Amino acid sequence: MKRPKIRVPADVTYRFDWAKTGDSATDAVLRDSEERIRAVDMAIAEQAPLHTGYRFYSEGEAAAGSQKYIQEFVDHKARTTGLTRYYGETVNMTGEGTATLTYCEDQSKAFNKFLKTGKTDVTPETEDSYVLYAGTLRRDKNGTWITERLISHRGSAKCQP
Repeated sequence: MKRPKIRVPADVTYRFDWAKTGDSATDAVLRDSEERIRAVDMAIAEQAPLHTGYRFYSEGEAAAGSQKYIQEFVDHKARTTGLTRYYGETVNMTGEGTATLTYCEDQSKAFNKFLKTGKTDVTPETEDSYVLYAGTLRRDKNGTWITERLISHRGSAKCQP
């Protein structure tokens, strides 16, 4: 199956401080997780809670959580802008074609931008600017790592600078 083309607005940028491990499965988990993150931002920018882009990389609880998250932006007629940094990743291969991934997100330089006015809601950095994620993934028949569950903890001590 052909992977979706992920395009985000020019003012949405990322810094993935994730190590390339040299292990093909681990690196694929990280690469497909990066694409899922970008695909969610694309769905937000396009105001499309059922966008096929993020649904290519997630199913089940993770897809439902992303749909709800995207819908909140649609309801507020907003999207993301700025730089989001990802770091502190841990990938564990848990079986044949299954894995867990934990990572931190730094949202201190990422903000909400309102579509009608173009105004960016610049908020101060707080401990809540740092979010810990934990997910479970499985490799589908085409070799894509699909996120099935993803939970987040805003303000996690593990992710604080």
